[in-house]
Amino acid sequence: MAPVIGLAVGRGTGPELAAVFERALARIADAYAVGIGVTRSERLYHSYLSLKADAGIERVRELTREDADHYVEFCRTRAARGVPAVFRTAINAQSLYLVRRRLQAVKVDVIATPETSLLLVRDEAQGFYTGDNTHAPGALIRTMAFSREITEKVIDFAVRRAREEWPDGGADQIVMAYKFHLLDGALDAWVSESAARHGVEISLVQPDTVNRNLIERGPRPRTMIIAGNEWADIMHVVLLDRFGAERQESRCTENIYLHPDAARLVEYQTVHGSADDLAGTDVVNPVATVRAAAMIAERHAGCAGAVRMVERGLASLGRRGVATPDAGGHHSTTAVVDALLDALEPDGRPAVLADS
Repeated sequence: MAPVIGLAVGRGTGPELAAVFERALARIADAYAVGIGVTRSERLYHSYLSLKADAGIERVRELTREDADHYVEFCRTRAARGVPAVFRTAINAQSLYLVRRRLQAVKVDVIATPETSLLLVRDEAQGFYTGDNTHAPGALIRTMAFSREITEKVIDFAVRRAREEWPDGGADQIVMAYKFHLLDGALDAWVSESAARHGVEISLVQPDTVNRNLIERGPRPRTMIIAGNEWADIMHVVLLDRFGAERQESRCTENIYLHPDAARLVEYQTVHGSADDLAGTDVVNPVATVRAAAMIAERHAGCAGAVRMVERGLASLGRRGVATPDAGGHHSTTAVVDALLDALEPDGRPAVLADS
């Protein structure tokens, strides 16, 4: 039976990138002579700007909750049906973090250079980002939580993932970047207990100290950083730039749900946002979306080598200067995708680009 992949689409440039994803996935499947089905959510989820354009505060709150409820159910249903992965374009962050709290999400990215490998595991399931808002005259009160259960789940996942990433010894260094000084010592106790249970050393470190150490010394060859959203959301793109020579416009990453209702479902996304200002202009950078299609095809549809194939194609585009304006080129989204898909060669032969 052909594997089936989920697809969830937000507003802004979401519809354009969903089309890119489907084209790329179909081209990769054709190159490997496999069938890959796509099951799409019937709801077009809001971006922040689309919410603000259509509604006042109370309506924004209502639509935010509706989007979150719908996407949670979509993910739960896909997981129950054995769908292994979902590609999601950017949606309104408030809805997204309600989903991540309810399905207990972690984000994973490996940022590598020839000298080092930094495994970032981002705790998306608790803290300020996942809070609830209460409105009062002239005030907004945001209530959030940290819990032993979620902290232990995140650490359990992270330790397993590190041992998968580095099977011959695991991480050289495990750092947790949280503002733990605000939490009455509770997070310290939970982390210490989890570290002892796993037989590893975990350093719980203030975010500014993590930054200072990275600036002064850089990561050790096998460094894992487990981080709350309050630090990781800001620092992810900085880490990509400083230690991976990457930009968010061309990067994709994965979210893993730890709740039993959606366990084993992996969600892939671009690191960049909805880019509402680019909607309909055919200039949004498609590279992160095509990379996500390759990762999904390789990991969940048996297309071994699909990621290398796409990277060879991207390298060939780079040599020819085929890129969207944000990446220094003058090509449209469609032109970049056309050239890239024409360049894909699954057997390792050098890709040949037609003149563009």
